[in-house]
Amino acid sequence: MRIGIVILPEHRWWVAEPKWRAAEEFGFHHAWTYDHLGWRSLVDGPWFSAIPTLTAAAMVTSRIRLGTFVASPNFRHPVPFARELLTIDDVSDGRFTLGVGAGGAGYDTTVLGAEPVAPAVRTARFGEFVELLDQLLTRDRTTFRGEHFAAEEARGAPGCVQRPRLPFLIAANGPKAMKVAAAYGTGWVTTGPPTEDDDAWWRGVAEIAARFDDTLAAIGRERWTADRYLNLDSAPVYSLSSVERFRDAVGRARELGFTDAVAHWPREDGVYAGRESVLEQVAADVLPELTSSSPPTATR
Repeated sequence: MRIGIVILPEHRWWVAEPKWRAAEEFGFHHAWTYDHLGWRSLVDGPWFSAIPTLTAAAMVTSRIRLGTFVASPNFRHPVPFARELLTIDDVSDGRFTLGVGAGGAGYDTTVLGAEPVAPAVRTARFGEFVELLDQLLTRDRTTFRGEHFAAEEARGAPGCVQRPRLPFLIAANGPKAMKVAAAYGTGWVTTGPPTEDDDAWWRGVAEIAARFDDTLAAIGRERWTADRYLNLDSAPVYSLSSVERFRDAVGRARELGFTDAVAHWPREDGVYAGRESVLEQVAADVLPELTSSSPPTATR
């Protein structure tokens, strides 16, 4: 099983750089950062942009995959964003994965002075966003007319290092977003259901995973062709609160058919509060066991 780590973009680079280097040295398969203008309880604190952060991370690492967890249409247009994605795919020598989701109704929207977007409209916009990105990253020229986005003779040269394009990891819990994930995703990621009950969260994850199976089957796509990622820290209990919790969470994720699990780098307080000593022990004792038994999956 493959394990990833999220490093929030809240530190100046002299603090953040050692974490990205360590993520690779520890043996994590992928490392991510949030793509927001500000995020929840941390909105008033330091916050840096995702793509420059990941570009810098690409320059100080050589093996680990890097990605957004996750980008959204809330403040991005596919045409300029595609150029950024082409660039980071090139700089990282084909190690970038685009994590993408529909986006919420929080600060990323209100800071731009926009009116709240209804969930159904947000999902429709998300579908267009992914469809247009797919075209921009696979075609020499793209013209597109949608309800939410448009492009006129947008150029795509030189194309992605990864062919036919860099992989999409698509976040989806609901049926409409799952259809987008099934159609365009190399991988699918879920946060599970919103609940404060840990057992209920795991039951909900199992139900959501089963629905994604049905979504793949409905379009005739084989289950094994889509990687499955679980955000462990959407659960009521932080995955790195202890080595035992992490080992148990990863084991449960694997039993549910997930190919990948993602945790968050411990913070000193607040959300994802924990001790880096637990992370170090997980890297030393747990990661080698997991990576030695990875199943066949859709991405490398």
